[in-house]
Amino acid sequence: MNKDITLVILAAGMGSRFGGLKQIEPMGPNGEFIIDYSIYDALEAGFNKVVFLIKEENFDIFKETIGARVEPHIKVEYAFQKNDNVPLFYDELKDRQKPLGTAHAILCCKDKVHEPFMIINADDFYGRDAFLKGAEFLKNTTMEEPHRYGMVGYLVKNTITENGAVKRGVCNVENGYLTKLTESSVGRIEDGTIMAKPLDETLEEFTVSEDDTVSMNMLLFDPSIFDYIESKFKGFLEKNTEKLDKCEFLIPDVLFESIDEGFATCEVIPTTATWYGVTYKEDAPAVRESIKALVRTEEDKEGDYPLHLWD
Repeated sequence: MNKDITLVILAAGMGSRFGGLKQIEPMGPNGEFIIDYSIYDALEAGFNKVVFLIKEENFDIFKETIGARVEPHIKVEYAFQKNDNVPLFYDELKDRQKPLGTAHAILCCKDKVHEPFMIINADDFYGRDAFLKGAEFLKNTTMEEPHRYGMVGYLVKNTITENGAVKRGVCNVENGYLTKLTESSVGRIEDGTIMAKPLDETLEEFTVSEDDTVSMNMLLFDPSIFDYIESKFKGFLEKNTEKLDKCEFLIPDVLFESIDEGFATCEVIPTTATWYGVTYKEDAPAVRESIKALVRTEEDKEGDYPLHLWD
């Protein structure tokens, strides 16, 4: 029997720089969304359930568009990122509109996910190889401690855009395991050098090799992560009582805390896949062309995807 593995798609954020809900911007030759290709690749890799983490007010549009396309092919569930799971004494968070961050987003999926799972961003095209590598890792996951978590690692050169700097987690990897992640604004300068400017303003800008590893938020967990996140949530809020309107509870922070405490390890799984995404509106034409090049046609039958994806 094949092991159950789930794909969790984080889709609660709005694409403010792009100017709308970019998760449902058509990118394929027949109006397919980037999410369509992620789910198709996940199916090919052996995933058998997908959970969409969305804002509750976007349920109808997701159900009528993305859900309607994929529900005949894979089990689909929906979870909502909302603040009804915060401790009672943080009443001011009940009305906060901005999502509380990626760790909180994952926690909101707790009742929907009971098997090893991968998380991805809704508006990122990750490539077939990344899903195959992630699925293989999850199928070998056990619940033994320290828990064996993972991250699919991309080459920097396969993730940047010509239209401006992009947010990337620049990784330090030792013996195949993640030891440090520096959230940075990464992009090429005029001479072609790739520079990383840490989001932490106390850190200095540094150069990045084309073949250095970055995180694209493609993370691999077993269900133990839910209780661990929950155990850290109250402490996070206590540390941020003066900025509850804008603080973010982020999964990289929780992940490294779990590593430091010996609760888990994080193996880095290298991929040769190329990431595509619409960080800027100007990225959209190039993304469409890149996806089109991967689609099979009557003339070229070698592509990864059929012309009509869900036929």
